Amino acid sequence: MTSTAQHPPLSVSVKSDVEYRAGRPKPYKARVRWNDPVTGDRRSKSHSTETPEEAQEWIDGMIRAANGGINPAAATQRLAEYGADVMPLAIRGLERKTLDPYLAGWRLRVVPTLGHIPTAMITNGVVDRAVYSWIEDECSRSTVKNTLAILVRVLEQAVRDGVVDRNVARVKGWQREYQQAEDELDDPRSLALPSWEALTTLADTLTARSHGQFTGWGHIVTFAACTAARIGEVSGVQAGDIDRATWTWTVRRQTTPGPGGLIDKGTKGKRARKVPIIEEIRPMVIERLDSAAGPDARLFTGPRGGRISTAVLRDATHWDDVVTELGYEHLRRHDLRHTGLTWLADAGVHVHVLRKIAGHGSITTTQRYLHPDQRSISEAGDALSAHLRAPRSPEVSRLRAV
Repeated sequence: MTSTAQHPPLSVSVKSDVEYRAGRPKPYKARVRWNDPVTGDRRSKSHSTETPEEAQEWIDGMIRAANGGINPAAATQRLAEYGADVMPLAIRGLERKTLDPYLAGWRLRVVPTLGHIPTAMITNGVVDRAVYSWIEDECSRSTVKNTLAILVRVLEQAVRDGVVDRNVARVKGWQREYQQAEDELDDPRSLALPSWEALTTLADTLTARSHGQFTGWGHIVTFAACTAARIGEVSGVQAGDIDRATWTWTVRRQTTPGPGGLIDKGTKGKRARKVPIIEEIRPMVIERLDSAAGPDARLFTGPRGGRISTAVLRDATHWDDVVTELGYEHLRRHDLRHTGLTWLADAGVHVHVLRKIAGHGSITTTQRYLHPDQRSISEAGDALSAHLRAPRSPEVSRLRAV
């Protein structure tokens, strides 16, 4: 199997331009053009972005790739495609007992998490976030290790092909991250804000510290906590996802880092779920719904109308400084979700309903949000169920007269 990324160095001369197309969600169309040195044919590649800065950044990346001897078309090949092309080389020398878990890691974790990103644009930060997401999904240490190992092998081939300068998958210290994540996931209740007053104070302070005192940041924080949602899911809310008759939100998409900027894709686990919208935030939601241009309009955006991410929220609101000043040094953006789930559990929401709201794959993950007293009762019930399901010999199960 031959990969376009394995072609000889081209060092082609690249010309570029940016076209503005009014009325489009991504109005800036960046384009690069070059002559194929083998055939002489004129080739081009384009990419649409929300801002001129993102367009120029994409062009700069294409020019750097060409100057480094990489075919501009291959420079934007997504990791899933590149990995499929070079996999025979990446897995050479592996024993069968090692090959199976490596390929499972590639198919089940690397491709769904990173496969949509061009190989040349995968960074240390992208890999770090991927590893943490696998840990959060309760993958075992050996599973994370095998998944990273196959990613390292594929990106090692990318280094040889000249697609990337270095192997960013050689992550150090992920075992410490794993232990920290285990500790947090064992007791997510400890990461939650203590009260509604604490949440509103946080939202108001973040708004006040942002440039122009943009009220949208406070709304995003409040909505995320009250719906137990991820920031990326809040960014993905469209007006048509909200049902005013039942006051529920159907979570269908999330915003994640992608080629050339932030993109929308399906929710984690690829399953839509319904979340209640509580009375306390309905006035804010109504105001945003009434001002929405249509059912496809985003309910929450940044000050300039763009997508939001946890990093954008952190930087725009001086998050780290604010939470430290308020006495919540541990608080991250994802802990807003922990807050909502903890509050729902304390309100007496049944664990099976809570699991559906959270979108958890495992009921064990959801049970960690229960109050210790309630959790012990649930565990007692689980223990009894396991006891009753356990196989018994006829002699043991037969009642004895005493």
